[in-house]
Amino acid sequence: MKKLIIVFSAISLLVFIRPVLGLGANMNGTNSSVSTAQIEITEGESIVDEAIDGIKTFYSYTGFANSSSGNVIMILIGIVFIYLGIKYDYEPLLLIPIGTGVILGNIPFVAGNQTGIYETGSVLNYLYFGVVKGVYPPLIFLGIGAMTDFSSLIANPKLMLLGGAAQIGVFATFLGALYLGFALPEAGAIGIIGGADGPTAIFLSSKLANGINIMPDGTTVKNLIGPIAIAAYSYMALVPVIQPPLMRMLISKKDRKIKMKPPRAVTQKEKMIFPVVALILTLFISPSALPLLGMLFFGNLLKESGRTERLADTARTKLIDIVTILLGVTVGASTQADIFITKDSMLIFGLGAISFVIATCGGLLFAKFMNLFLKGDNKINPLIGAAGVSAVPDSARVVHHEALKSDPHNYLLMHAMAPNVSGVIGSAIAAGIILSFLG
Repeated sequence: MKKLIIVFSAISLLVFIRPVLGLGANMNGTNSSVSTAQIEITEGESIVDEAIDGIKTFYSYTGFANSSSGNVIMILIGIVFIYLGIKYDYEPLLLIPIGTGVILGNIPFVAGNQTGIYETGSVLNYLYFGVVKGVYPPLIFLGIGAMTDFSSLIANPKLMLLGGAAQIGVFATFLGALYLGFALPEAGAIGIIGGADGPTAIFLSSKLANGINIMPDGTTVKNLIGPIAIAAYSYMALVPVIQPPLMRMLISKKDRKIKMKPPRAVTQKEKMIFPVVALILTLFISPSALPLLGMLFFGNLLKESGRTERLADTARTKLIDIVTILLGVTVGASTQADIFITKDSMLIFGLGAISFVIATCGGLLFAKFMNLFLKGDNKINPLIGAAGVSAVPDSARVVHHEALKSDPHNYLLMHAMAPNVSGVIGSAIAAGIILSFLG
């Protein structure tokens, strides 16, 4: 009985739903029935085809359809930058934004939707304007000036020579770039990598190697801002890796143990006068460096004047943090695989490594040379020569830690800061001189 009720219910359900399914009582001939079935099948196939076409169209807009091996390589490089910043604390304030920017710049996209950093009207393109026009570097120098204490340099001015000696890396790289076939403006922009100063490298490359300027022979200079900036910041971050072996190789253990006498106390009046005098002096030597050195010493004056603490605090905290974020992300995003993965980029990275080694060795050897003319407790520890590169303050810290390894009671940090901050000034002056001749 139960089975019978189930069968009856099933038949009744079929009868009631026939009109809903379009299976009317018109069964006058088989041709009509076959025709209706064919129409339904055709309509079903059409819907499936449209769905497949929609999926194909969607896929064509995804990064998976537009990716290349270059994109994958660059994304991996971005991940490595982030890893180095987090795991080993290598300039995390720079490497993490740059690494993220590298990933952003290499997400494949369909051209024409105002997405990429080189597409006019895109958000990244607007932010990149500050790099191309050299807006961000002077703002960073303003913050650096507001953070920097020039006391050690004022107390021992002769140490400024070490910052100048390290700039040999700039001119050695310039000559190397010319030898490898780069044009004069491009070689000038590449050369500044030897100063290990990221903002200065970006500023000079935005003026000389921006992909816009026309050379006398009618050719356009290459856009090398991305490779130059990445190389400069990479070697700044790798200071703790590159410099210690050079220090141990060139400086004997006996010399590494030299203790320097404490620097004299510097008055507040000297600190206030220094940025004004240095501003006038350096800019008369290299007027083209005005945007960088002008902002550097202006920021320091805000700090030392004692009347503009609010402005100094803004410059060294909020302002420099915002600009660092924008600069790092946009410089990283400018390294699109089709533009970045080139023979020129590889040559720039190779030249950058060589120039950083030359700059470090130049500072170390010049410090040993200075000791030939210094007597007694006026002798300097040659290790501080390595701080002549302008990777502030990491290079000074590396010098300090290396000295402690030879003598746990030998504190060189304050002494090393003198050539370190003079290296910042020296690299900016070098950039100004190069710009005067090649701009």
